Amino acid sequence: MPDNKLIDSFGRTHEYLRISLTDACNLRCMYCMPNETIEVTQSSKMMNADEIETIAKKFVELGIKKIRLTGGEPLIRKDAKDIIQRLSKLPVELTISTNAVFVNDFIETFKEAKMSSINVSLDTLNEEEFFRITKRGDFKKIMSNIHLLLQNDFRVKVNMVVMKGMNEDAVSEFVAYTKDYPIEVRFIEFMPFAGNKWNLETVVSYDEMLEKISSTYTVEKLPDDKSDTTRKYKVKGHKGSFGFIATITQPFCESCNRLRLTADGKMKNCLFSQTETDLLATLRRGKDIEQLILSTVYSKKEALGGQQTLASKTAEQLENRSMIKIGG
Repeated sequence: MPDNKLIDSFGRTHEYLRISLTDACNLRCMYCMPNETIEVTQSSKMMNADEIETIAKKFVELGIKKIRLTGGEPLIRKDAKDIIQRLSKLPVELTISTNAVFVNDFIETFKEAKMSSINVSLDTLNEEEFFRITKRGDFKKIMSNIHLLLQNDFRVKVNMVVMKGMNEDAVSEFVAYTKDYPIEVRFIEFMPFAGNKWNLETVVSYDEMLEKISSTYTVEKLPDDKSDTTRKYKVKGHKGSFGFIATITQPFCESCNRLRLTADGKMKNCLFSQTETDLLATLRRGKDIEQLILSTVYSKKEALGGQQTLASKTAEQLENRSMIKIGG
C-alpha cells in the first residue's frame, strides 16, 4: 500500500471515507429530512454497485483506511447486501450508520463482512417523543435491534441529535441507559442544513449537556484519539460511555480526516463545503478520477467548508444541501 496521498493544503491526512448509498429514508426526522415532499434522486443518477466499488477502490489506493456506509437509510437499498459484501473485500475497516429498523435482516451480512461496530441513529428513549421526531412508529423495533446487535457482540454507538425544546431531557435518560448496557452514546449538537429551520437558539451546547450530566453523576474523562470527533466520558460504574460531537460550539476541523461521497457520486471534502466534485460523471465518461480526488482534497478549507460564521447564520443562509442529500 503506497503512502497516503490524500493530504490537503493544511497538512491534514485523510483516511476516512463516508459513502452515502441513498438519499431515501424510511423515517422523517425534522433535522435531516424535514420536508415530506423532498424528492429522492432518480436511480439513473445514483451510483450503482459497480460504480461504488470502483470509486471506493480508487480512494483505498490513495490512502483510505476506513469506510462508513450512510444514507438516508443505507439498508433500504435493494442491493445493500451486495455492496457491503463487495466493500468488505477491500483492505479497510468497514462500518455503517443506520436507523436500525432493518438491522435484523442484516446481522449475518454484517458478520460475514467482519463489521465490528455499528452506529445507530436514535434521538430519544421515549416512544411518543420518537414518533414526534420521526413521524414513524418503529421505536420498539429499533430498540429490539439495538439489543440484537449487543447480543451478537457488535460495538454499538448511538447517535443522538440534541435539540432545545424537543428532546434535551433525553440526554439524562441515555446516560442512565449506559449503566446496564455497553453502548457508546454520542450527543450531537444540532447542525444547520437546508430546510431544517436551525438557529443558534435551538442548539444545546456541549458545555450545557456536560454540566447537566455532572450535576447528577460522577463523570470521568476518557482519552480521545487524534482524529476523534467525539469528546468521550464515562460515569463511574456504568458499562457504557457517552460523548459529545460539538460541531457548533467547539469544531474539530484542525484534526479532521474525513471525506464524503454522496449517493449521486459527488465528492465533498467537508460536511459544510460549498462546492462538490462530480466523480460519477467523470467515471461514466471513462475518465480517470484520481486527479479530481486529489485536487478536491487539497482545496479543502481550513474550517467548516469556509463558512466560518456558521454559528451566526440561519440554515437558509448556508450554502449546502439538506443532510439527507449529503449523507449522515
